[in-house]
Amino acid sequence: MTDSQSVKGATTVSKASHGFDPAKMINGRKRHVAVDAKGHPVVIMVTPADIQDRDAARELLWRLRLTHPQITQGWADSAYAGQLVTWAADFLHITLKTVSHPKGAKGFVVLPLRWRVERTLGWIMNAFADATAIAS
Repeated sequence: MTDSQSVKGATTVSKASHGFDPAKMINGRKRHVAVDAKGHPVVIMVTPADIQDRDAARELLWRLRLTHPQITQGWADSAYAGQLVTWAADFLHITLKTVSHPKGAKGFVVLPLRWRVERTLGWIMNAFADATAIAS
């Protein structure tokens, strides 16, 4: 399961390594994560926030294929739909299925096939928040 999360960049982050994510209105970086069926991180990649999910996903899926060739199927949200699904199947032999929100749903909705990656992103966010509190 793959997803991404945009986070604000610290003042010490160089301008070359961050960007503006207009969908989230965040100037910073984006974490791209692939997790296993239990929600354990398998591949984590960081890019400037202005990189589109489907563009970064090519690199993420490539790394996933190299390090875990036994993984042949994954789920992602609709941001990963389109040519990426075909590319993953043709070049990496990974079946990437997109999971959409239910029709008429507004705001955050728990999606049964994707809650593990959402939970993992929450864990990562809390871990950084705890580390910042300890450091100060």
